[in-house]
Amino acid sequence: MEWAERVVVRGGVRLVCRDGGGPGPAVVLLHGLAGHAGEWDALAERLSGRHRVVAVDQRGHGASERRPGDVSRAAFVADVVAVAARLGLDRPMLVGQSLGGHTALLTAAAHPGLVRALVLVEAAPRDPDPRAPLTIGAWLDSWPVPFPSRAAAVSFFGGGPVGEGWAAGLERHADGWRPRFDRDVMVAALAQTARRSALPAWRRVGCPTLAVFARSSLIPGADIDAMLARRPPTVAVSVPGTGHDLHMERPEILHELLAGFLAGLG
Repeated sequence: MEWAERVVVRGGVRLVCRDGGGPGPAVVLLHGLAGHAGEWDALAERLSGRHRVVAVDQRGHGASERRPGDVSRAAFVADVVAVAARLGLDRPMLVGQSLGGHTALLTAAAHPGLVRALVLVEAAPRDPDPRAPLTIGAWLDSWPVPFPSRAAAVSFFGGGPVGEGWAAGLERHADGWRPRFDRDVMVAALAQTARRSALPAWRRVGCPTLAVFARSSLIPGADIDAMLARRPPTVAVSVPGTGHDLHMERPEILHELLAGFLAGLG
C-alpha cells in the first residue's frame, strides 16, 4: 500500500493525514499521546484491501502543527470532523488508541450522524485524574534526548515492533534523533482529560462499539468494568500477551477483531 499525503487546514492549524485509498468504507486511525500516524502502518496494510484507510497526525504531533494554540478536547474532535469532511469520508469508522481513543469517543458522542462505528484500543472514559499530566511529563523527561542513533531509540522504547514504532516518530537532527513534538504541548493536551470526565459522553455514544484492551492494560480493571456497566451493548475483548501499544505489538490480531466486528455491522 502506498500512502498519499493529504493536508487539512482548520482554524489556521495544519493537519497532515496519510491516505491509503482503498475500495470500501472509510476507517480513520487516531494515535495516542506523543504518537504519530505511522504507528498504524501494519494494521493499515491489512485493512487497505477492503477499506479506505486514513491515518491522522493529530495536532501537536508528527508532521502536523507542532505548537497549536488550542489543545482542548473540543479542538481534537473538531479536527476529526474537518478531516472527514475535507477528504469526503462518508460515515467512517473511528479507531483510536489511548488518547486517540478518547478523541474518537468524544467525536462519536458529539456527532452521532458522522460515525459509523467506534473502536477503542486501550482507551476508556475514566474519571478525571489530576496526576496524569505530572506522570506523562515525568515519562517524557526520562527520554535521553537526543538519542545518539535510531537503534538507540528502538532499544530505549523496548525493542521489537513497539520500539520500532516509537522510534519511527522521531526525526534526525545534527545532534541526534529528537521527537516531532514539544513536551509542554503533550502535557497540556493530556491535562484536558484530567479536568472533565468522559463518562457522560460515553453514555451518549449510539454507534456500534468495540473495546480492545491489553492483557497488561494501563487501564484498571475497575474502570473497564464501570465503562461496560454504563453501556452494556459494547463488545469488549482482552488480547493475551500484550501491553498498552497492542496495535503495534499484534496488529494481525487487532485486524482480525476489526474484520469480525465490521462483518457484524452488515
